[in-house]
Amino acid sequence: MRLDRIDLAILDHLQRDGRATSNEIADTAGLSASPAHRRQKLLEDAGFIRGYVALLDQDRVGLPVNVFVSVRLSAQTEDHLAAFETAIAGLPEVMECYVMSGASDYLLRVVAPDLGAYEEFLRTKLTRIAGVRGVESAFALKRVVYRTNLPLRRAR
Repeated sequence: MRLDRIDLAILDHLQRDGRATSNEIADTAGLSASPAHRRQKLLEDAGFIRGYVALLDQDRVGLPVNVFVSVRLSAQTEDHLAAFETAIAGLPEVMECYVMSGASDYLLRVVAPDLGAYEEFLRTKLTRIAGVRGVESAFALKRVVYRTNLPLRRAR
């Protein structure tokens, strides 16, 4: 499915306000409510919309610490990579995990209530995953930019 300007308008509106009504989306897209709703459903069915969530304030819910963790594995075989990815997916503290090029194999973003909790996560969970050879932690001091909406005007 190729996205047209109407699809992009619907997606842009929804990623700014996931609780938008069909009428609000229709106004943005220049459609009536029924066709706008059908388009939204098609976008959901095609996998462009993966779900709807509430964005929580990380500090207010008591998880103010963000740690970016570079992970090196002892081997980069398919089995080692798959085992690590399965294990890391089961750790709720890990908010994001990326396969990297360069000196580390993975980059994680981990949240914690405080430094002690992160240290416990590191000791009792992350470093106990088979094949983890080394980790390097960098603590975020301040969030400067945080976006959840993709720059759809730049999409191809």
